[in-house]
Amino acid sequence: MPRKRPFRCLHHARAIALCGAALCAFMVASWPTQAQAKGEPSFFDTTETKSTKMKAFKKWNTALERYSKEKAAAKKGKCGDDELNKCNFDKWIKFLKGIKDKDLVTQIREINDYMNRAPYITDPVNWGKKDFWATPGEFMAKFGDCEDYAIAKYMSLRLLGYKDEDLRVVAVKDLNLKIGHAILVVYYKGKPYVLDNQIKQVVPTTKVKHYLPVFSINQSAWWKHIPEEG
Repeated sequence: MPRKRPFRCLHHARAIALCGAALCAFMVASWPTQAQAKGEPSFFDTTETKSTKMKAFKKWNTALERYSKEKAAAKKGKCGDDELNKCNFDKWIKFLKGIKDKDLVTQIREINDYMNRAPYITDPVNWGKKDFWATPGEFMAKFGDCEDYAIAKYMSLRLLGYKDEDLRVVAVKDLNLKIGHAILVVYYKGKPYVLDNQIKQVVPTTKVKHYLPVFSINQSAWWKHIPEEG
């Protein structure tokens, strides 16, 4: 993958990355009953409340569905083609096979570095849509924006045997730039670490002070995040 400097996920029309107006409205409307439950301490100085009601996350769910069919559906083509094909999908699998016998820390670092080499391309330019969640194969073919980096890293770690419960795609608000962004949070030995297309190294969440998580999600659940009081 060619190395280019990545750019921040700039969706100024939305207050929060990955969260379209309809989805934000759903979150606000559907949460009150569950908000009664006591939140658990979470990363970035927030408390989190878990829900297994995943129906509202259509872009996430459809990306998972497309991913499950991706390997069989990938057609023949050249690696340089600007579309999903077997070559683009297989180069991702080849990379993962090359690191499968390495220790977990090395795998996490190499996946973060590998995916961060991809050029940043906005969804309207890439897909002709305001917001599109790409599968890893689609990302390998056409690259993408912030959530696409996070999803590709998430699926890479899942294929290497990482537990779903230790992975979260996280929608955050950048408190410095006042814009939305998306990252992957990985739990290693019980501690959360950030994999971010804007940060070269994998770092503990405690070292990052300018992100406010709004929600996080994996294949089995999602969590609403609220800043801790005080």
